[in-house]
Amino acid sequence: MSRDIADLARRLVREAEAVCRHYLSNGRRHGRYWIVGDLANNPGRSLYVRLHGPDHGKGAAGQWSDPAAGEYGDLLDLIRGARRLGTMRETVEEARCFLSLPRCEPPPCQAPTPAGSPEAARRLYAMAGPIRGTIAETYLRRRGITNLQKLPVLRFHPRCFYRADDSARRETRPALLAAVTDIAGTVTGVQRTWLAHNGAGKAPLAAPRRAMGQLLGNGVRFGAARDVLAAGEGIETVLSLRCTLPRLPMVAALSANHLAALTPPPGLRRLYIARDDDPAGRRAADALSARARAAGIEALTLSPTMDDFNTDLRLFGGAALARSLRNQLAPEDVERFLRRSPPAD
Repeated sequence: MSRDIADLARRLVREAEAVCRHYLSNGRRHGRYWIVGDLANNPGRSLYVRLHGPDHGKGAAGQWSDPAAGEYGDLLDLIRGARRLGTMRETVEEARCFLSLPRCEPPPCQAPTPAGSPEAARRLYAMAGPIRGTIAETYLRRRGITNLQKLPVLRFHPRCFYRADDSARRETRPALLAAVTDIAGTVTGVQRTWLAHNGAGKAPLAAPRRAMGQLLGNGVRFGAARDVLAAGEGIETVLSLRCTLPRLPMVAALSANHLAALTPPPGLRRLYIARDDDPAGRRAADALSARARAAGIEALTLSPTMDDFNTDLRLFGGAALARSLRNQLAPEDVERFLRRSPPAD
């Protein structure tokens, strides 16, 4: 399904101006853009659609933004908003109709996906795109995280559903998605971090970060572990370490309780536990250390100077973080994993 959606999005980009003339007929072309009032097709100049540009990333063709409404997305999002469609399946059928493609019939007796299940997490993850050139990348860079290459487990969703509670109205907000996998690499869950529309931080919500799916024992993995692995709680903590230890495989367990219950991969010889400096973080590190040692794995704790390693990175810079970690790594791992020339502070 995700491959079909990606192909459909590419077809729409090739017909970007025709899409705008059909769904936003009260607008007009102005240079490389189509300009209209809003997704409701009111006259005006707030919403603009890029008609030409690269296939993906910053400045991509088909990308649109309405700063007044705080909305943006691709041409599928435009069609969904303009026609007030409730589901992605309805949006896909509408887009296929516009492109004069045959209907994509659902398989017979397709069972609904339970909310919050691993399958629902996999479907959500499949609907998102790369973080490059998005506000998800902006968010991470503002946290001091600049080593953003080869991160397929992180994706960006421009209109991810959010609901404060079961009785609240459902709304859409941009979100950074992180795939949770088991030791075999199967996606079992997704963590959603809803972001401010400019990427300056998390969205102003009571709970801007939530996970769904099967999390216990699993985590967000950066690199394939063989004999050595580093494990931490949050994604930003692990990505901060990765800026200085780019060759060391890592996993983010997403919480202190899940860090304590993390399942080490087979064949592991040494486990670094990057703890947060709070009571929950210390308890989680102690619990995971005891479990690792009972399994014959050497467990070493990495301790931050401040409350966590992302704070260390932002306050002191990459060179200082590298010096701190050098003193905490096993001697043979310094040469193997530590970045030889830390990025300039």
